[in-house]
Amino acid sequence: MNTLFKARFSSLVFLTVAAAAATTDRPAAAPPADRVLLAPHRAIYDLTLSKSHSSRGIEAIRGRILYDFSGNACEGFELKFRQVSEIDSGEGKAALSDLRSSTWEDGNAKKFRFSSENLFNERRTEVVDGQAERNAKTVAVSLSKPAQKNFSVPSGAVFPTEHMRRIIAAALDGKSLLELPVYDGSETGEKLYNTLTVIGRPIAPGERVPDDAGVKVPAMASLTRWPVTISYFDKLDAKAEQGGEQTPVYSIGFELYENGVSRSLILDYTDFTIKGEMTSLELKDGKPCP
Repeated sequence: MNTLFKARFSSLVFLTVAAAAATTDRPAAAPPADRVLLAPHRAIYDLTLSKSHSSRGIEAIRGRILYDFSGNACEGFELKFRQVSEIDSGEGKAALSDLRSSTWEDGNAKKFRFSSENLFNERRTEVVDGQAERNAKTVAVSLSKPAQKNFSVPSGAVFPTEHMRRIIAAALDGKSLLELPVYDGSETGEKLYNTLTVIGRPIAPGERVPDDAGVKVPAMASLTRWPVTISYFDKLDAKAEQGGEQTPVYSIGFELYENGVSRSLILDYTDFTIKGEMTSLELKDGKPCP
């Protein structure tokens, strides 16, 4: 879910929803605030291993995602995210991954603050802290962790909440494909991905009624949702540079409601696939723009 879902297992732990299209340099403008209204909400997703495709040795994955989103287009959007996952490689061997992050993004998609830490078996393996600001020519990034560093990414790069808003806007317009550069401070704060979003046929209210926690929230019953898949590609993939076919590093599938809530997660890392069931959903009282 862009801004969707961030998570990684050690080097694979999925730190989502960051992407960068290599050829887009035009500044990105936010959709009208009255057209795409994201609902402040708190959701919990239980994770299990769906498929294992290789000899990597993963026999089971159990975990949980906490996704706490708040704010509005006037005051900015805040996301607090945590994913805890236990990875069983068999023979009694298990590892615990704990990813925690928080972000803030202003409603005009011009400023972005981010911080995250990743613990593996209760030992910190990664910490990132920084901010980014869009100007007329570029997006200037300033990192304080893991080390002091200043650099820039193309001005066409959008931030994660803006990416979500644009996916919804495209779905409302009946579009089925979307390519956008996105920067979210993933990895060491310098990682960029190429990304392609595929949007499926709209699912009307009352059609294919879900059986997860969303059905307990009356306000969700009247909303349209769409099947969405976002594929992430390494920007430095040699095949892409030579015009060849590029293989995604991973992809995220989910059903996206028009208010920004996501359900029925599928996290595909090529070698294995994880599914996430929404087991709790709370729509919080949102403070509207004046």
